[in-house]
Order: sequence, then C-alpha cells, then structure tokens
Amino acid sequence: MTLDLNLRVVRANAEVKSPSVLFIHGFASSGELNWDRSRWLKYFTDAGRDVLLVDLPGHGEDPRRNDGSWAPSQIRQALAAIVMDLDDGPVDVIGYSLGSRLAWEFAAFNPDLVNHLVIGGPGAGDPLAAFELDQARTYVETGEKIHDDYTAAIMRIAEAERSNDLSALFELIEAIKSEPYDPAAKVPSVPTLLVAGDQDDLATTMPHLRRLLKDEGTRNEVLWLAGRNHANAVTSREFKEKALNFVNAEFL
Repeated sequence: MTLDLNLRVVRANAEVKSPSVLFIHGFASSGELNWDRSRWLKYFTDAGRDVLLVDLPGHGEDPRRNDGSWAPSQIRQALAAIVMDLDDGPVDVIGYSLGSRLAWEFAAFNPDLVNHLVIGGPGAGDPLAAFELDQARTYVETGEKIHDDYTAAIMRIAEAERSNDLSALFELIEAIKSEPYDPAAKVPSVPTLLVAGDQDDLATTMPHLRRLLKDEGTRNEVLWLAGRNHANAVTSREFKEKALNFVNAEFL
C-alpha cells in the first residue's frame, strides 16, 4: 500500500518561472510548525516559488491517515509520487533534521526529480536510531522515569507540541529503525547545501556528508550558523537567504 502523505500546496505571490520547492520537516514537527510558523513559506512564496508542504506519517493534523508501512523507503516513494503527479518537472528539496535524512535519500534515489538539495541540521547517522522505544512507551503508559538521557531529551521535544500523538510518533520511530541510515550507500548527485548551527550537537558529523558529496563529484556548499543549535537554526534568516540563493543559482 502506497503512503498518501498529507500535502499542502501554496502558490507563489508572483508569476512562477522557477521550480516548486518541496519542504520535509523534522521529527515531532509538521509542515506548518517547521516551515510556516518559522516563515520559510512566506519567504519563498514572496520570492516567486510555489511551495509543497508535506506532513510525514505520524505527524500533522491527521497523524494516522496512513495504514501502510512508514519505513523511509515507502516515504520516498510517496514523495516521488507527489512530485510526479504535479507534472511540472523536477523540484528543489529542503529538509531539516529527520527531514534531512529523508531528503538526502530522496535526492540520491530520484536524481531526475530534484534540481537542488538543501539539508539542515544533518548528521551522518540517524538520531532516532538511539531512541529507546521501550522506555518511552513505559513512560507514557505508567509515568516511569526515562533513564536514557537522549531518549528523555527527544521526549521533551515531542511533548512540547501538545497536538502530537505520541503513540503515532513511536510507530514512525519503529519504522525508521527498520531501515538504518547509511548515507554512503547512495549519495545525491545534485548540487547540495549543508547547513547547521555551530552549537548543534546532532550535526557534528556533517563534515562526513560533505566528504561523501565531494567523493561523488557533487557540487556542494556548507554553512555554519554562528550561535545556533538544533532547535533554533531553522528560524535563522541567514539560513533562509542562503537556501534561496542556492536553489536560485541557475535561474537568476
């Protein structure tokens, strides 16, 4: 069964001549929270870009809309179906955190569907792989304290957004864990911009991704955001400006 991701298409505030931009949000977030509230949507539509906002499985207003597999390979297929159904050519892709992992793999497996790739807060490993599902589920069911510090930190993020369905998020983590992330297995061949805050502990392995891109012969750029961490890098105006300039490079 093919996933049917919740999609919101926002048209530009000007005549559109450039490709649409597909935004992929992070874990425990949503298209609205990650990209609309932080004003990425307005920034890109004001610049003449149509925007495609998706909600990943387990997220958004209807987190359980999909009964099929939520594994990364199935999410990639669903994203590809969205782009192909638009029938207006390749898109630019911007992902953050978990969305950076999915964007990396989407561009690597579908180079014909992607013009440029921008990934924020990325690392060479999947941070959800270290999440202790049993402890988190026990905490929700009984209130027993989570002993793993990393899992407790992720849970605080998940609980901060009151609309999140925690059991649905746990199902997504389980599906993500079923297909471990290996960025070296397939490397994007499209121009790629890597962005992270210089205080982001989850992005300390980002230089490894850049080496993989160089080995592949892919044109790439790196931006470190001064004083920013994983939680607030996405709100940076510098990030927005660099991303827009990067994806517009061939259309100016």
